[in-house]
Amino acid sequence: MAMRHDRARKRAGSVQRQHLPNVDKDKTSTLFHPLVTMPNGPVPLIQTMSSTTSDPPVPGQERPYPEPTETGKASFHYSENGLKGETAYKVWGHPSSSRKTPLICVHGGPGATHNYLLPISLIHQDYGIPVVMYDQVGCGLSTRFRDKKGDTKFWTPQLFMSEFENLCSHLGITKYSFLGQSWGGMLGGQFAIERQPKGMQKLIISNSPADMITWVEVANRLRAKLPKDVQEALTRNEKNGTTDSDEYHKAVEVFYRRHACRNDPWPKEALDTFTALEEDPTVYETMNGPSEFFVIGSLKTWDIRKDLHKITAETVPGGMLIMNGYHDEAQDETTAAFFTNPTCRVKWVRYALSSHMPMLEETEKYVKDLGTFLTSE
Repeated sequence: MAMRHDRARKRAGSVQRQHLPNVDKDKTSTLFHPLVTMPNGPVPLIQTMSSTTSDPPVPGQERPYPEPTETGKASFHYSENGLKGETAYKVWGHPSSSRKTPLICVHGGPGATHNYLLPISLIHQDYGIPVVMYDQVGCGLSTRFRDKKGDTKFWTPQLFMSEFENLCSHLGITKYSFLGQSWGGMLGGQFAIERQPKGMQKLIISNSPADMITWVEVANRLRAKLPKDVQEALTRNEKNGTTDSDEYHKAVEVFYRRHACRNDPWPKEALDTFTALEEDPTVYETMNGPSEFFVIGSLKTWDIRKDLHKITAETVPGGMLIMNGYHDEAQDETTAAFFTNPTCRVKWVRYALSSHMPMLEETEKYVKDLGTFLTSE
């Protein structure tokens, strides 16, 4: 999700856990909610829009979101690599004392900052659920470590799992719902598998792949549909090692406007995130690489598909929610294992008009679906 900001279904049918819906990729305006098989059998799909031959513009944000109740920083010491720093956070409501389970939102990137997730704070306004967002160390308002660029032993998923646990402790949160977007969802899946956290009640995987091999394959397939001159610019700069050039970033933006954020113009929340990534790409370029489809960082072989069965009803008593967009770089096949492999109950929601940021592209639908899931038994 790195970008220079100034350049900046066919039908609904019966879905079983073992099978993905047969979607006509040439049609882009069907929003459907495939719900995984529950203990009492499969829940029917909900057809909410009819197919059209062209895509209307995304509605974007239709109302302002609230200001946070509290902002602050949590001291964080990770003994495995000696890191000492602070995690900057924002809170809506009072998560340690509320009777409602707080929602903790984990941003993408890695290193993309929380800004583009801000409309999710409407969950507090609409449902009274406390919401927490934060910048992971290495980006945004949290402590930076520019001298650790390229240090793959320093930047690891385990570091960010421990940071999450530390933030929960700092805020006095013992039970929570975990929402991870893009990289945040990857982290959430691995966190649930490896640490089996006792406090996790629900797990929301938003626009996230279950493995990076499939992610790159899909991204390259989408890339092959870009204009020829754009593809040539991408290939030329990757071959020449000039992925920091203006030409490369302008070519990447063409891809991002199709598959990362379809709002036109990009909203401030997206621009703030893209600006932060450009200003300090330390974590992103170390763990991912120079772009979403040129993945040469430490996550290039990341894969949790075979272990997803370890996410059980005991791991997440309230189940899982999977979310992605029709135009998303996280196409269905990248996220499918989150739908089929866990042994807990799972629901899948897909947005007809959105790409990688439905919380900015179709805000009201996203918030309603998320709120419905969070308040369900």
